[in-house]
Amino acid sequence: MVQKQVFFQSVSFVNNLVLRAENLACARGARKVFAQLDFQLKAGGAMAVYGANGSGKTSLLRLIAGFLTPRDGALSLSGDGHEATQCHYLGHTDGLKANLTVAETLSFTARILGHDGAALDLSMLGLTAHQQQMVGDLSAGQKRRLMLARLIIAPRQIWLLDEPLTALDEQGRQLIDQLAQDHLATGGMIVAASHERLGFAGHRLQLNRQNHDMAAV
Repeated sequence: MVQKQVFFQSVSFVNNLVLRAENLACARGARKVFAQLDFQLKAGGAMAVYGANGSGKTSLLRLIAGFLTPRDGALSLSGDGHEATQCHYLGHTDGLKANLTVAETLSFTARILGHDGAALDLSMLGLTAHQQQMVGDLSAGQKRRLMLARLIIAPRQIWLLDEPLTALDEQGRQLIDQLAQDHLATGGMIVAASHERLGFAGHRLQLNRQNHDMAAV
């Protein structure tokens, strides 16, 4: 079992951050992905985005991250002290270098993010025995855990997670849930696209071709 209250003990974010979408529309080339999308999410809240393949789950995350431009409508973020650098985006691809060891990867990640990777306890991620192992030799689940190190090394208020449960066993899923709950307790915010139910998400956004529905769960 993952130990309770081991993540983000000294982290505290602004509590008035609000993410809003108003009449938001997204298109990829000539294809309309979704339109007339409205939602509001406050600090300390998590929203799970569900929908069939092609419904726009990943596109919505990329819009929030600033990788895509809305076709129509507005996406806004308000709150004291927010900066664009306060987002973590974890997508489908891991972006890991196969020819680096786990320890080298963590050191490189910390330098890129401007934080001290030495403070990370690998036992949190179940990777203690793999420090000198090449990333290319890790299992898919172990690579996914290594990706999660970014969230711990450099705490940022907004997490954008694409299929966060992919390749994780039951213990890894418990790890995700613990990380998410601790992050939300500090005033963090999560928007996560998934085909599977996410227990930490208090709001659900269902993307459909014809209409979209956001509800508390």
